[in-house]
Amino acid sequence: MTLAEAAVRADELAQAGSERELAGLRTEWGDELEAAARSDDFRERAIAYRAIGQFRWRAKEELLRRGLEDGSPACRGSALLSLELLSRDHPSSVNSLRGMLHTMATGDGNATVRRLAVLSLKNGSPERNTIVLLEGLAGDDDADADLRRTAGSVAQQLKKRQNVRRS
Repeated sequence: MTLAEAAVRADELAQAGSERELAGLRTEWGDELEAAARSDDFRERAIAYRAIGQFRWRAKEELLRRGLEDGSPACRGSALLSLELLSRDHPSSVNSLRGMLHTMATGDGNATVRRLAVLSLKNGSPERNTIVLLEGLAGDDDADADLRRTAGSVAQQLKKRQNVRRS
């Protein structure tokens, strides 16, 4: 079994609520994941960063931060996919990286990475500065159409959550 296959299995176990089996898989694949995240090959790093989310591995969030800073757009994208998955139930994952996500959403050289950063922001707390940033992206005629649509949608979701919180 490869790390990618183990990650798919881990995701299945996590979705099924099989915590004991998931913990066993983490123990079995921990060293392999760490090694892959330090590989010279961007493809191996991308698989490792994606696997962190599939394994629901909160203890590896610092490793995930390195993935967000990786020179490869594939690695940054994989790290963002994992961050989005980990933050669905825990907004602290996004909140602790908010500044980095703002920078990625507005300035990353890769349009897909920018869109994934915006998608990750939807799971954080609905802070005003994030909403303003997203509304600015949504109204930027020079930005990619998909990015504008995604930013507008996420801004609206955050506004709704902000209004519910005030009620």
